[in-house]
Amino acid sequence: MVDKKKLLIVDDHTILREGLKALLLTSTDLEIVGEADDGRKAVHLAETLSPDLILMDLSMPRMDGMEAVREIKKKWPDIKVLALTVHKTEEYVLMTLQAGVDGYLLKDATHQEMMTAVRSVLVGKRYLSPGISEKVIEGYLNGKQTVKTRSSWDSLTSREREVLKLIGEGYKNKGIADQLNISPKTVEKHRANLMEKLNLHNTSELTAYAIEKGLVVK
Repeated sequence: MVDKKKLLIVDDHTILREGLKALLLTSTDLEIVGEADDGRKAVHLAETLSPDLILMDLSMPRMDGMEAVREIKKKWPDIKVLALTVHKTEEYVLMTLQAGVDGYLLKDATHQEMMTAVRSVLVGKRYLSPGISEKVIEGYLNGKQTVKTRSSWDSLTSREREVLKLIGEGYKNKGIADQLNISPKTVEKHRANLMEKLNLHNTSELTAYAIEKGLVVK
């Protein structure tokens, strides 16, 4: 009897989760034990399902993948996490690795590359997509392994990042308040804090920053 490895798929796009399931289930030694469409659900399912591997999207509502990875790795360090993303910038890759992921896979990867990544991570190896490996190695050689300890980005709270993501997606204060179950006045306070911490001055600049940080895909 095959000892199946348990996988949890986390992505806020249903069609992408369905596609990943179809591809992964072509292997008889893999089992999809659950799905989540945001980071909070991912943390909850990590506890209840104890997966061997989580395929984690990084840009999601409510709690982004980066925050979810940090929490999961802090509580259950043996759970492997393979980040699944479109972002290739050196800073973003390094921040993701520092959050604790075991692998970094670009969403334009082939089925074969995804399976290689999954199997590498499951046996305890670090995997980086070929498209970004050179950038990361370059950064390491230049002594950039550690992203500045307290950058403006690092100073943001989880809630401020949620608000920033929604601003980037075009939501107004009322819409953000409805999404996060908080008052418009609280949203306005978060917006003011964001502009102060990031030294940005209007919605357009906040939106551009959200896109740059991978919170919003355009």
